[in-house]
Amino acid sequence: MDLPESPTTRRALLAGVGTVVAGGGIVYGASQRETESADLPEAAFHRSSNTTDAGVDLRGHPVAGSMDAPVDVYYWSDYQCPFCRRFERNTLPKLVETHVQSGTVRLVFVQYPYLGKSSMTAAVVDRCVWRQVRAERPRAYWRWHATLFDEQGSENSGWASRDNLLDVTRGVEGVDANAVDDCMRERRSEIESSIREDVERASRFDIRGTPAFVLYNREEDVAGKITGAQPFDRFDEAITRVQNA
Repeated sequence: MDLPESPTTRRALLAGVGTVVAGGGIVYGASQRETESADLPEAAFHRSSNTTDAGVDLRGHPVAGSMDAPVDVYYWSDYQCPFCRRFERNTLPKLVETHVQSGTVRLVFVQYPYLGKSSMTAAVVDRCVWRQVRAERPRAYWRWHATLFDEQGSENSGWASRDNLLDVTRGVEGVDANAVDDCMRERRSEIESSIREDVERASRFDIRGTPAFVLYNREEDVAGKITGAQPFDRFDEAITRVQNA
């Protein structure tokens, strides 16, 4: 997979003209060793009510890293996606340690539940967990997020049922599963509507599956896209290109 000479503008990417900054397909990771469980590098989490110039509404989404970081990385995922789990284990820790902790990237977590009804259920629980912890214990979201990928079962096998997800949540320090349950009961319709809007936004970037990433230099209005569980080196190169565009 060759890299283009330069990233595309955000407008071109939205119009479908731009291609991919790095990577273009799923990397199955045969040469990569999966870690035993997802690491949890230090990263500050924030909330925001802004909509970025790339058209991504940050309300309801965890944002990791400095809010002043020059490059946004929008990360669309599905908790049932095995390649998301591979990215979380093999690439995300180093991405956070190298680019988020340094202040280069702010990482925005966005749900793209496309693998079945259980994917939407997990996406709603994700939103409810973030609502419950974002004010006082935002790092608890990171623990919950990593735990859910650790607990991932086969697609649509029942592991992502509401009851099982709440059971998993009860075992995560700092997350009140009863409050999450209340949120699910009272706000599910509203949250699902918001998630569908996120899916629609993803389609504007020609995203059809997960994991998928849009890298956006807010100051220079240039962007690129990565699809699949790519190794860290591809992200490293792509972030550098977008940052220096």
